[in-house]
Amino acid sequence: MAKAILQLGELTCPSCMTKIQKAVQNQDGVSDVKVLFNAGKVKADFDESKVSADQLGKVITELGYEVKKIKVKEAA
Repeated sequence: MAKAILQLGELTCPSCMTKIQKAVQNQDGVSDVKVLFNAGKVKADFDESKVSADQLGKVITELGYEVKKIKVKEAA
């Protein structure tokens, strides 16, 4: 498992947050998603053998939100 931290552009409404959270959570291999509204960040635990952080970024981009940066941390 790894943790992806995606820095987004500014989120303007709480429903955007819910929309992003649901879309990322529905990806195969994703187990835990947190959207930090004020920081404009998405944190997701995912299985690297099933999905990549870049794919998660693409899902968010396809919803119409800007992904500025993607970081991946290996889970212990």
